[in-house]
Amino acid sequence: MLLSALGFSLMSACVKLVSQYHIPVLEIVAARALVSVALSYGDVRRKKISIWGNNKGWLFARGGVGALALICVYYSITTLPLAEATLLQYLHPVFTAVLALIFLKEPILHSTKLCILFSLLGLGIIISPGLGLDPAAGLPWFSIGVALLGAFGSAIAYVIVRKLSRLEDSSVIIFYFPLIALPLSLVLLGDDFVIPPPEALVLLLFVGIFTQVGQIGLTKAMQSESASKATAYSYIQVLFSMLLGWFLFSELPSIWSWIGGGFIMLGALINVWWKK
Repeated sequence: MLLSALGFSLMSACVKLVSQYHIPVLEIVAARALVSVALSYGDVRRKKISIWGNNKGWLFARGGVGALALICVYYSITTLPLAEATLLQYLHPVFTAVLALIFLKEPILHSTKLCILFSLLGLGIIISPGLGLDPAAGLPWFSIGVALLGAFGSAIAYVIVRKLSRLEDSSVIIFYFPLIALPLSLVLLGDDFVIPPPEALVLLLFVGIFTQVGQIGLTKAMQSESASKATAYSYIQVLFSMLLGWFLFSELPSIWSWIGGGFIMLGALINVWWKK
């Protein structure tokens, strides 16, 4: 899980670095999808199962929602400090709990209620400078809104994956994500394609590589340890993002981000470690 968190943090840093070459976000998404679709296709063929699955409607929905969420996540990474963009993504348990209650009839546990309470409190503290408490430390409202849309889209995708996990092989579910993301991002990109310089091409390649490192680490951890213990270590990604933001971009989180992020992390860890 530490390797996974480091991989996803480095992926985010590469996204932010490559955006400095004026590469559009949709082009970065397409580059990641191109690498992922090749790797995912190879994994499905290795298992000698059909790449199309049985529930194509839900699989296409998972791919479409996941692709739109990824576009929002990458946009927030390129327009917000790395630490704050990562923190806002950890609000997805709030949306997941509500969606699972509505669509999967899963009750909201007391631990999840505390997670929601602390997460919303943390979000309020992070955005409070923009409400006039400290205008100099405020974050752009549009980017915050897009980051929250990314977290919401991730929650929808997660609920769909939970529904599909009873019916489809995990490799097929994973394959549909880049399968939809690649053509969708290229269509939305249109005529805005920018020929990347060699340095940007290397960074785009590393976006795909570090994504794969993160996914492999996550998968191996889930196979060798209980989900609650493994997931708890994923939150070290926030620390990695803070360090990379400081080292690569000279970004230092404001006191509001430290306090608000602390509440979000506290809520997330309560949700993971709660024992009945």
